[in-house]
Amino acid sequence: MRNLLNKKLKNEKGLTLIELLAVIVILAIIALIAIPAIGNIISNSKSKAILSDATTIVAGAKTAIADGACDGKTTAENDSKTCNQKQLADYVEGLKNTGTYLVVKTATGYDVTYSEFNGLNKKYSKKVFDSETPGTTASQDKIAEAMGGK
Repeated sequence: MRNLLNKKLKNEKGLTLIELLAVIVILAIIALIAIPAIGNIISNSKSKAILSDATTIVAGAKTAIADGACDGKTTAENDSKTCNQKQLADYVEGLKNTGTYLVVKTATGYDVTYSEFNGLNKKYSKKVFDSETPGTTASQDKIAEAMGGK
């Protein structure tokens, strides 16, 4: 009878406390590595969304300028137009209502002032803006370059 009881106890399978602690330590190490990486992915996604919004604003401004909906003078020396948020309301859809924006068409391109630019992380602000701290104005070419274009 005793031999039968010993055989049954030896056949039981399971995790020892040491094995369980080893698994927990490994999971903790993986979590320490993964959490900052996920945070960077989220931050980069938000920055790309802001840059995408700016591109949408410029595209809407181009259409509004072509339709004559924006203010400004077109002369031989000066071809500038200014489109404010109210003038672009019919041309730009799907943007959050929290941001404010203004587009100025100059001889060298389009400059967009967008309040959401302050939310860019440093990785994108270095590409889009001249200084390391996020500013408020970026050209369409710099926006496209920051998004991986050009």
